[in-house]
Amino acid sequence: MKAKFLILFSILVTTIIYAQEKTYTPSEVDIKTNLASIKGTLLTPTTIKKPNLVILIPGSGPTDRDGNNVMMKNNSVKYLSESLSKNKIATYRYDKSVLSLTQKDTTKIKNLTFNTFIEEAIEVIQYFKNSNKYNKIVVAGHSQGSLVGIIASKNNADGFISLEGAGRPIDEILIEQIEKQAPYLKEETAKVLSELKKGNTVEKFNPILISLFNKTVQPFLISWIKYNPQNEIKKLNIPTLIIQGTKDIQVSMEDAQLLYKANDKSKLQLIENMNHLFKEIKGDINENMASYSNPDLPVTPKLTASILNFINKIN
Repeated sequence: MKAKFLILFSILVTTIIYAQEKTYTPSEVDIKTNLASIKGTLLTPTTIKKPNLVILIPGSGPTDRDGNNVMMKNNSVKYLSESLSKNKIATYRYDKSVLSLTQKDTTKIKNLTFNTFIEEAIEVIQYFKNSNKYNKIVVAGHSQGSLVGIIASKNNADGFISLEGAGRPIDEILIEQIEKQAPYLKEETAKVLSELKKGNTVEKFNPILISLFNKTVQPFLISWIKYNPQNEIKKLNIPTLIIQGTKDIQVSMEDAQLLYKANDKSKLQLIENMNHLFKEIKGDINENMASYSNPDLPVTPKLTASILNFINKIN
């Protein structure tokens, strides 16, 4: 009898805990665009009739809604989304359209440009605006998604958050990265990028650079290179928050400062020991790199707190 009571008590306690933790409802939301259907996850707080919504735009490469790709799984965007929704903020995170394409979609892949990502982000924002279910809509772009979000948010969103976003054009960043990794390729990299910046494709270059400048990538770089994040963020007349972690090894503090100085209405939030993936890093670069493939490491609570504070102050 005692054993039976303990089992029933355990079930009851488990049920109560689960009910307390389930503060939001997940649902799959697909949004049709010109290129492909955007697939994403919407988390809706259960206790708010018309919540604020944060739309999370993923970073560079074939990144999915959770912040993962085939090479690395870290769940950075997934954990941020869940953390915000536990605090009564609706969130929508989505897979980049390129993940919906197959080898049969050769024409679509060929025509994929940086502008495609901007158009997709605008479609997503408009979808939720038209639903009239949300109090305020805030766009949060991570890494490459920061620039996408800056441009897409103009005249569309109630607020914008840059999460570890670059403050310089992509050509300047690529030259800097090549100089650090292979200084002997810096000059040639700069020459190729100079031509791409003019809108010209390049046929001959050092084969070592093929992954960076192959024929399928060049049109995308041409469309990306023309955008200067500082010029674009100047155009935003909505509340803007720039968040930068002090342990980011991909985007520098200089980039965050450039974005901040470019928009005199923006606010800059530095988060101590946070890396590019929103994880807290107390050790060296080895710990930092290991976090890129650690799907169990949570995002730092300081990030959630900064975003909540920003949203609560939007009129």
